[in-house]
Formats: sequence, structure tokens, C-alpha cells
Amino acid sequence: MDFGDHLHVIGDALKSWAVAQLQDSVAVGVLWLAGLYLLHIPLAPLWAGVAALLQMVPHLGPILGLLGPVLTATIAWRDWEHPLGVLGLYAVIVLLDGLLLQPYIMKRTAKVPVWASVVTPVGLGVLWPFWGVLVAAPLLAVVYAYRAREKGGPG
Repeated sequence: MDFGDHLHVIGDALKSWAVAQLQDSVAVGVLWLAGLYLLHIPLAPLWAGVAALLQMVPHLGPILGLLGPVLTATIAWRDWEHPLGVLGLYAVIVLLDGLLLQPYIMKRTAKVPVWASVVTPVGLGVLWPFWGVLVAAPLLAVVYAYRAREKGGPG
């Protein structure tokens, strides 16, 4: 395998990871939209779109995507129930995304097993805080692209 072949395998793997990341962002945006509509939060499509875009920013993006809906709920309703509902929605979305959506999308798009998508970010996060979680998904995509190539599969 020459250098060009390595670049091709890595490029294809990172392309698959980027497609999976985009699909995950869209799915998270749809979950936000549905949840914000159910909670009757003003500007729900705007906040769902912002959350979908910010989903691409590791760690901070999802939290930043929460700020707009919480502030809007607080200002619009002037109670504690609606902002608390938005916080609950955020918790549900984070759990669904981290334990179901991301692993499923990575398996389907980048051929990464579900168990690896759940365990590897945790393990790398312990070994290399912040950066380990940040590089876990693209690194998994590259590792499994090489494994597929060794087995004679595509890529």
C-alpha cells in the first residue's frame, strides 16, 4: 500500500464521518424542532436550526444550542416550568443522540460498530481529556476503513 492509497482510505473514511456528522446534526435539529413545538416555545424553527448547526461543534455546541430556547422560554412565559421543560428536552436529546443516534448513524455510514461508538469516546476521553472525545469519531472511521480494506471490503 503506497502513500496515495493511505490518503485515499483516510479521505474516504473522513468523508463518511463527515456525512454521518451531518446526518446526526439534522436528526438533532428535528428532535429539537419537535420538542420545542410540543413545549410551545416561540421561534422553534430558528432554535432547532441553530441547535442543528451547533451540533457540529464538539462539546460546546449542544450546550450553546440550549441557551436560545431556554432564554426564549424564560422571557416568553415568565415562569420556571417552560425553561425547565427545555432543559428536560435537552437531556432527552443528549441521551438519544449519544446512546442511539450517533452510534447508529456511524454504523450505517462509516461502518463503525455501535459498541465502539459508545465506548471509544469514553475511553479516549479518560486517557486524553477533551481531545480524546474530539478525535474519537473520525479516528474510529479511519480505523474501521482500514479494517474493511484488510478484509477485502470497499475503501
